[in-house]
Amino acid sequence: MICLGAAATLSSCSLSKPGGGLADYDAYDRPTKMAQNPKNVRVKVSLSKQRVYVIEGTEMLLAMPCTVGAPGSPTPTGNFRISNKEEMRRANTHGLARNGDTFKQTYLKDKPAGWDFKGSPMPYWCEFKTAYGFHIGWLKHSPSSHGCIRLHKNLAPKFYQLVSIGTPVSISYYQPEDAEWAQMDLPPDAGPLPDYPKPYYWNGDYFKDHKAPTFE
Repeated sequence: MICLGAAATLSSCSLSKPGGGLADYDAYDRPTKMAQNPKNVRVKVSLSKQRVYVIEGTEMLLAMPCTVGAPGSPTPTGNFRISNKEEMRRANTHGLARNGDTFKQTYLKDKPAGWDFKGSPMPYWCEFKTAYGFHIGWLKHSPSSHGCIRLHKNLAPKFYQLVSIGTPVSISYYQPEDAEWAQMDLPPDAGPLPDYPKPYYWNGDYFKDHKAPTFE
């Protein structure tokens, strides 16, 4: 699959390949409430449960699955704030090279001479630490990214609307919310899902491939 990972370096995304149940995966969604006061919104990430919780005061706005960093490339822990948001972000070090109708996944530095290049798409990027962010990416049921926090394509646009520059983000192995909210239906594991054709990433269609966000 196309690497849907970090902003500036490959150190925070994965080049693993997905492959069945694509219709079920595409239909996945989670109930979401709109914030009454965006300044009171905060985000918690549970690494052990691979869950993201978006909370306003004591009210859960959105509880959803995510994919976090693999053991060898863990997601940073600690307290952060959303520092940058970009709906149509592309990586600047890795992506696709193109020569006519031929595409090659590559680092920019390894691009064949004379080929065009576009970075990997990272839709609805919400950065919390340099080169680490929340973004659309294939969800797996075990930690498998290189540090970024991948969100389902139908949920990342909701997350993007709920958070603002400055929204607090707490990332730890466990979160108190796990006891009540960690159990939920999950989409199919993206590991066996077929990847999209490379022109889909190149042409920008991937940025639009999600449901329109709805809120309760």
